[in-house]
Amino acid sequence: MQQPNEAHDDPHDDPHHDPYLWLEEIDGERARAWVAERNAAAEAELEGRPGFAPLRARLKAILDSSEKIPYVGVHDGLCYNFWRDANHARGIWRRTTLDEYHKPAPQWETVLDLDLLARDEDENWVWAGVAWLEPHGERCLVSLSRGGGDAHVVREFDLAARAFVADGFTLPEAKSDVSWIDRDRLYVGTDFGPGSLTESGYPRIVKEWRRGTPLADAKTVYEAAEDDLAASGHQDNTPGWERAFIQRQIDFYSSELFLRRDDELIRIDKPQDANAFALRDQLVIELRSDWEVGGKTYPQGALLATGFDAFLAGERAFEVLFEPTPATSLDGVSVTKNALLLTVLDNVKNRVVELQRVDGTAWTRRDVDVPAFGALGVAALDSDNSDDYFLTVTDFLHPTTLYLMSAGSDTRTPLKSMPAFFDAAPYDVAQHTAISADGTPVPYFVVTRRGAGPGAPNPTLLYGYGGFEVSLKPFYSGMTGAAWLDQGGTYVLANIRGGGEFGPRWHQAALRQHRQRAFDDFLAVGDDLVKRGVTTAAQLGIMGGSNGGLLVGAALTQRPELFGAVVCQVPLLDMRRYHELLAGASWMGEYGDPDDPDDWAYLARYSPYHNLRPGTRYPRVLFTTSTRDDRVHPGHARKMAARMLDEGHDVLYWENTEGGHAGAADNEQTARMWALTYTFLVHQLGAQTGRTPG
Repeated sequence: MQQPNEAHDDPHDDPHHDPYLWLEEIDGERARAWVAERNAAAEAELEGRPGFAPLRARLKAILDSSEKIPYVGVHDGLCYNFWRDANHARGIWRRTTLDEYHKPAPQWETVLDLDLLARDEDENWVWAGVAWLEPHGERCLVSLSRGGGDAHVVREFDLAARAFVADGFTLPEAKSDVSWIDRDRLYVGTDFGPGSLTESGYPRIVKEWRRGTPLADAKTVYEAAEDDLAASGHQDNTPGWERAFIQRQIDFYSSELFLRRDDELIRIDKPQDANAFALRDQLVIELRSDWEVGGKTYPQGALLATGFDAFLAGERAFEVLFEPTPATSLDGVSVTKNALLLTVLDNVKNRVVELQRVDGTAWTRRDVDVPAFGALGVAALDSDNSDDYFLTVTDFLHPTTLYLMSAGSDTRTPLKSMPAFFDAAPYDVAQHTAISADGTPVPYFVVTRRGAGPGAPNPTLLYGYGGFEVSLKPFYSGMTGAAWLDQGGTYVLANIRGGGEFGPRWHQAALRQHRQRAFDDFLAVGDDLVKRGVTTAAQLGIMGGSNGGLLVGAALTQRPELFGAVVCQVPLLDMRRYHELLAGASWMGEYGDPDDPDDWAYLARYSPYHNLRPGTRYPRVLFTTSTRDDRVHPGHARKMAARMLDEGHDVLYWENTEGGHAGAADNEQTARMWALTYTFLVHQLGAQTGRTPG
């Protein structure tokens, strides 16, 4: 749909002139007509292919399977789970006892049926989670989203009555942050009216709201600056160690933490880029940069502990709970009644370390005997009353297993296991290393059919993210197995800089003006796959979502000859205007400020939207996004696709009308979205049939 005098305007020549701005009008009549036209074209092609319908049915069956693991959170002795299947499209919130949960087929009690609620209230409700009144959990705050966006309504719920509380705490739709103080008081950050939100669209003001009073009368506790990311309050109700905290989130990586005591805010004197939390009588601090304090230097990525009250009094003596090495980083922390459990990444493979304080003094440590392959997840059952915890074990080829463990013991009691959604017997997993443009080794995993070698390159899908200190680890996915491996494809997961696989240093190496390193790493993996004979350029596809959408957009524009197909999901692509769209301003700590000429100089060099060239031959692209994504604006994908189409490039575009940043709001939509995606990849890269790639 070429518009007059628009097809040859180049936003790169004048970044302030954008001929496709009209596509940023999310529900604009002209924009919606364009979306409908593009959706129809994508659906006509992809849904018309012979493999689409059976693939969608198979993916829907995987998503609806009653054999999936029903992951739970434990509150006041009961196990709560949110569940979707064929009979519960929007889902049910349900609970059972821990003894019952041990059984192969637990008896569940429905707490809230979202399908019934949506029908009765004529609303498009999507589950958005709960905030619990601790320690007994007799009340909670239920968050519900219309269509799956980040904005949600908040309503108080009575667990005993299994009903919303009449005249209880209620907030209208907003990107709210709420936390219980006690049964009759909340910390609330929400849209209180003009000036109450940050430039990123998150709450700037924290108030204390008392039951039975109007929200307008709530007492202001703290106000952050408008150019901060957000502000929030929370109450630590650990019995005997009750404390209130206020947090000023300056950007994604910088914050201030205050102890609230008798209406006084006492600043916790931590580095701004460090995370800190109270653990009974201890203060625990995770460093993102080196910290010189008390005559010592503690390294970036370390985890420190000290007495909480002693720290407030000025003492700066710390015990190092974790210290990274070039190959290791801290991947997670979980707290039980008497232990601190650290999940460590060692060359992108997990292990678990248990820490306990002996007689309330020194910390002791031991390595927990857990499987030495794949990814591990640790979650405490009840940090106030129990040393039990859940351990999840997963990798590419073995279905995820959930165990029950207890601090001080290596005994693993199997609780649940995901079924095998595809036959993993023919496949092998290998870890390789590519060398990036600056000489940095970059690890990546390859899942391929056993016996595949240099003489038999396969259609290959390369996935990456490379941002926000997010680590990509081995995982079991029935969807990937059914839709790609079983079609003859090879799957590759790249651990590029910008992620957190090797701690803060790995992330910070690709921040702001160094972003090109993440792209170089990804391209190096692609080159290495071709060099090793795993695949060919014509058979190599790439896929990424959100920040990963930016990654594949940059790869597309910088090395189009290296790829045979690109899937770009809920992406940000216009780096000139990203900070003006929805939550974009909150990411300037990651990317930089386009309004700063120095920052724009490097952003302009890689911004995918500004680096398209009409005469270049690009691989075929499928863009997917959601109309209701209120985090990354759908205008990014819309504008990129429109410009490529007007310049004569071969592009498919599909936009779901629901689903928020996840792209889909229920299992039916999710199955359709992934069936479209993998049908595109199978056809373009020549999977399944062994034919010449499309």
